[in-house]
Amino acid sequence: MPSLQTALPPELANNVIRLYRECIRRAKYVGHRQHNTQLVVDMVRQQFKKNMHETDPDKIQQCKDDAARGLINHILFESEKMSGRKFSKT
Repeated sequence: MPSLQTALPPELANNVIRLYRECIRRAKYVGHRQHNTQLVVDMVRQQFKKNMHETDPDKIQQCKDDAARGLINHILFESEKMSGRKFSKT
């Protein structure tokens, strides 16, 4: 199964720290809009901390794919709101 990270820029997808920072940025943005910034940011931090000592390459790739999926979903959601177009089938 191909990695979801191909939808992200390589400098973001290949670097866990940059991926973490982008997830935190998006969490702050979403949290600010929903008036629960600390809760959303803490959820993202908790997921990264929970897996920070992972050594299995397949598990690491799965975690990175999950983070990439979250970023892609948020980008699509915001794009749909801005353009008024629906990008997904659901």
